[in-house]
Amino acid sequence: MNVAELVGRTLAGLGVGTAFGVVGSGNFEVTNALRAGGTRFVAARHEGGAASMADAYARMSGQVPVLSLHQGCGLTNAVTGITEAAKSRTPLLVLTADSAGASVLSNFRIDQDGLAAAVGAVPERVHSAATAVADTVRAFRTARQQRRTVVLNLPLDVQAQPAPPEVPLPDVPGPAPVRPDAASVAALAGLLAAAERPVFIAGRGARSSREPLRQLAARCGALLATSAVAHGLFHDDPFALGISGGFASPVAAELIVGADLVVGWGCALNTWTTRHGKLLSPHAKLVQVDVEQAALGAHRPIDLGVVGDVGCTATDVLASVGEHGGYRTDEVAARIAAGNWTDVEHEDLSGEGRIDPRTLSRLLDGLLPAERIVSIDSGNFMGYPSAYLSVPDEQGFCFTQAFQSIGLGLATAIGAALARPDRLPVLGTGDGGFHMALSELDTAVRLGLPLVVIVYNDAAYGAEVHHFGDADMTTVRFPDSDLAAIARGFGCTGVTVRSPSDLPAVQDWLTGPRSAPLVIDAKIADDGGSWWLAEAFRH
Repeated sequence: MNVAELVGRTLAGLGVGTAFGVVGSGNFEVTNALRAGGTRFVAARHEGGAASMADAYARMSGQVPVLSLHQGCGLTNAVTGITEAAKSRTPLLVLTADSAGASVLSNFRIDQDGLAAAVGAVPERVHSAATAVADTVRAFRTARQQRRTVVLNLPLDVQAQPAPPEVPLPDVPGPAPVRPDAASVAALAGLLAAAERPVFIAGRGARSSREPLRQLAARCGALLATSAVAHGLFHDDPFALGISGGFASPVAAELIVGADLVVGWGCALNTWTTRHGKLLSPHAKLVQVDVEQAALGAHRPIDLGVVGDVGCTATDVLASVGEHGGYRTDEVAARIAAGNWTDVEHEDLSGEGRIDPRTLSRLLDGLLPAERIVSIDSGNFMGYPSAYLSVPDEQGFCFTQAFQSIGLGLATAIGAALARPDRLPVLGTGDGGFHMALSELDTAVRLGLPLVVIVYNDAAYGAEVHHFGDADMTTVRFPDSDLAAIARGFGCTGVTVRSPSDLPAVQDWLTGPRSAPLVIDAKIADDGGSWWLAEAFRH
């Protein structure tokens, strides 16, 4: 056995989740060793797609997946997806071959450690046969316990070395909860006791702490909201406002602005979650709870920062605060119940062979099964599936937007589908992002995924069209492709939707075997620029 095989066996023995990648000569042996050790491998058509699949799989499964790559160009092809994962603090192990130390003139040679560090990942390296197991365990431990994206470089000359005798592998537990100090708990309890209209905004760091947050909110009369990443966390609570930020409904936005205390639980309170600060009253006190001290106050000044795990902090504060009604009144509950996006009236712009994206999204929400997992690509369209397609819980929404790159959506949806095969996977994407990711339709077909792909097709890069007004749009408008026909060429069911009368074809697919993906080429009407993007472009 050589080091390549040892590293693959070690990762399999540590219990990594599914592996994704594109196999070349540099990662052939290590990938086969992973497979021989019992790890599932999913072959993507492009390394960038594999990276987003692994990212989404990690978010939805709670496991540390592996992204297996060839040296040099295999790594650079995956950089955008790796950057997204690193910015999102996704626990992910990128296992990449690297040029041999003496191959200074290799075509594949780049500074792979420097590249990893440049995009926010943690560079690690298998240094020798003698240290191979320890190096691999260290990389896995960092990914799992520190919630980091780690790039483990495996040089070709080290791969070829004979492996030393195998040793027992340690158990690597997940992150240890961080308990807040007593003074911070007392300070937060005091602010909650004094607040008349508190609002909790839960972010990525709160996705596993639903119940303690709900109990604390009920005790102190707080309304509940989430960042986009944590959408669905409080889906069935009568005092849940949904997403805070650009996707917030008018009622949700008004109630958040009315808060006199806003607590960000594992939430950065960044420009997107607060609509550039407009959702925060200048009179409101701001609190952040996070396991990372550096996150506290990073985006805006706060009145209190608490270093602690969200679940532990909420539990400790719950034991220290008395019960009062706060923001929770019958009137507020009634406003919330009637204030969902699906209840907001809009002028239907459908006509002349194009369907209003709001009308489309509302109708699809009623057609698609409730047990779904919705993934979102980036672009002008993205507010519609985010706002109108309901999700059953925080495991029903996968939002890879930390790098704001279009084209990650299709691979995101595939990774999410593999993590949660019990749910119908649904993707909302634009025509630009769909074209970028088209090769991964083959992956979805090959895997037999019952994936619903909704393409909001305006035959343009819509954000630029609406942002630059009367400028020459030649560079951002395109011929209207027949995406349904393209999808059928890959083996999918393809449906073109120009009006509500075309949607029975979607119902036909839903009642059928769902043995291949459904691609809905929705020819959408010009919305004049989506509301959330118009807000963003003003800043």
